[in-house]
Amino acid sequence: MIAVDTNILVYAHRADAPFHASARGCVTTLAEGRAAWAIPWPCIHEFVGLVTRPRVFQPPTSLDGALEQVEIWMTSPSLVLLGEGGSYWSELAATLRSSRVVGSQVHDARIAALCLSHGVRELWTADRDFSRFAGLALRNPLVINTPRGYVRAPRPSPATRSRSRGATP
Repeated sequence: MIAVDTNILVYAHRADAPFHASARGCVTTLAEGRAAWAIPWPCIHEFVGLVTRPRVFQPPTSLDGALEQVEIWMTSPSLVLLGEGGSYWSELAATLRSSRVVGSQVHDARIAALCLSHGVRELWTADRDFSRFAGLALRNPLVINTPRGYVRAPRPSPATRSRSRGATP
């Protein structure tokens, strides 16, 4: 099962975000596919908080718009929402001890522990900080693997970005 981190969800939702088209395509492929895919609950909370925050986006997504986006993802029959269960605490404690993270990085450890406790095969994220969590395979779906190494997926042109200033459904 593939899990999707907050940054990919934000990029997929916000038409003015970098890599919007690539991220939207990735999330749409998962949502419309038959294979199980996942979003950890903390990523849903963080998504709503980020896209509605005026200091991050001008204009921010309305609360109704953010909630509607989450509800659209939730209509995917193959979506699994990852929450704390019986093995979560021991997984979180082990993840914190092995990675030695503290402070605000505990949030990422929480997401990693949720993925590990639910048997997630791969976490899709653009956040390199997750590399500190052993046992969790990572993939940045916005990066293309080429014979010369990794390159970022093409960014929209400035003209395209200025035309697409709002959130997408």
